[in-house]
Amino acid sequence: MELNLGTASLSDHAVLLAFEACQLDPAKFHHDDHIRLAWLCVRRYGALEAEAKLLDGIRNFARRAGVPQKFMYTTTVAWTRLVAAAQTADPVTDNFSEWIQSHPQLLDRTLLANYYSPGRLETEEARSGWVAPDIAPLCL
Repeated sequence: MELNLGTASLSDHAVLLAFEACQLDPAKFHHDDHIRLAWLCVRRYGALEAEAKLLDGIRNFARRAGVPQKFMYTTTVAWTRLVAAAQTADPVTDNFSEWIQSHPQLLDRTLLANYYSPGRLETEEARSGWVAPDIAPLCL
């Protein structure tokens, strides 16, 4: 499995620092990078604090990139919760590339379709706040 990480050249610590300083290059920050970032935040801060940090940071990231409309609250929370659930099941691995091999479904950008009906994540309600899944509970 090949990862599409624009942040591949950065250490875990450097990714967190760049994220917190809003210095990641939006053109090089892909879905796999979002998953890595969620994994790093959950490992460092725990699930609840990671959720808050990611919501704030990704909102700022989108705003600084000039695309604030791309920030989606529910999507950010849902992915963070899925990563946290997977990490709880497999907490000992401290290398993202190794860890994600056990959870490759997280690299599937369409995974949330297993939990949300079509269009539900594109609503204004889901963009600005939490919308619970309507197909299945968030778990892997």
